[in-house]
Amino acid sequence: MKKILLSFLLAIPVLGFSQSFQVNLQGQKQTAMGGAGAGLALDEAAVFFNPGAVSFLKNNGVQAGVNGIWLKTAFNQTGSSITEHNKSKVPTPAAAYAVFGSPENRLRFGIGVYTPFGGAMHWNEDWSGKFTVTSLDLQAIYIQPTLSLKITDQIGIGAGLVYALGKVDLQRAVPYSNNTGQQATVQLKGNSKDFGWNAGIFIKTISGVSVGITHRSQVLATVKNGDAIFANVPSSVQPLLPASFNATLPLPATSTVGFGFYPSEKTTIALDVNWVWWHTYKDLAFYYNNGTSTVSPRNYHDAATFRVGIQNQASSFLTLRAGAGYALSPVGTGYVTPEVPDANRILLSAGIGLKPSERFGIDFSFLYENVKSRTETNIESGLSGTFKTVAYIPGVALSYKF
Repeated sequence: MKKILLSFLLAIPVLGFSQSFQVNLQGQKQTAMGGAGAGLALDEAAVFFNPGAVSFLKNNGVQAGVNGIWLKTAFNQTGSSITEHNKSKVPTPAAAYAVFGSPENRLRFGIGVYTPFGGAMHWNEDWSGKFTVTSLDLQAIYIQPTLSLKITDQIGIGAGLVYALGKVDLQRAVPYSNNTGQQATVQLKGNSKDFGWNAGIFIKTISGVSVGITHRSQVLATVKNGDAIFANVPSSVQPLLPASFNATLPLPATSTVGFGFYPSEKTTIALDVNWVWWHTYKDLAFYYNNGTSTVSPRNYHDAATFRVGIQNQASSFLTLRAGAGYALSPVGTGYVTPEVPDANRILLSAGIGLKPSERFGIDFSFLYENVKSRTETNIESGLSGTFKTVAYIPGVALSYKF
């Protein structure tokens, strides 16, 4: 009985944006340019995109931005004519940055607070996959103090220490009901803390092309003594249930090569290739305080994302941006879940920048993600059907130069 029940306490994956549970919304200018930015010294968001480029910024400044994510997922179970949809809930990942130090000096300082992983997925409580998940909220917030050094007039290096804070809340049904016939449920809640790093090099070549190479390390989101909360469970089962759990979710490392091209004084073209080291996510093990454990296989593989963007300064007041990308899914055949109904996806973006004064700026972005339809049977849960997801993601940021 204990093993049967615990088999439903499996994993805590999430649906994110760009690849699986990775979120790429760390700067409004870059988001509007398809998410490319490692090869540019564009603004304070270089703290995230390439710490080596921070020392090449022309001004000090602060900025803060937020995105709203409208996620639409449809599921058609194999053999059924009914299409089920996720509930509408809008997560709002945010990012804020500041850069200090005299632009004439070679050493600059920065700090960033951003959300590189997370998401929210909510289904009806009685949907066909209720024993897999009914709702999930996950958030990972990174705090990154950064140093950037201009070694020469053409080369800059930089690095930042990452302090990562995580939070998860997962709910699902379990195959029991109480004496009044109410469906039994479990809620898993926990927090994590860990460290990582972000480093990069920025090069201005003789030809005028700029090049960026960055690496963001893996962070292990380890939940210790998380709460396992059961409801509507028969009294005969309650003594067998755990009250807490430990679990680890790897937040994978990312390596990026980026290029900046400048066909004119007012036009910038960015090209990035991200390689995400998803292979470390082989499984997710849960260890419960009653001495039992469960292991849920994931077997992710490394995957790339290709990004291109363009920026044109139409006037001293208005800047226009657009971009596109293509992301390959790290989720293999048989491992698609309703928490992460991931597939290869197309990214399209656009945005504008407004500059009401010499110091103050407002940037808007809009990102559309079309995740390809994918028909799968999960090898563990047996849930079989077709998933289709699209996401609409507007964003805005305010900045001030000093």
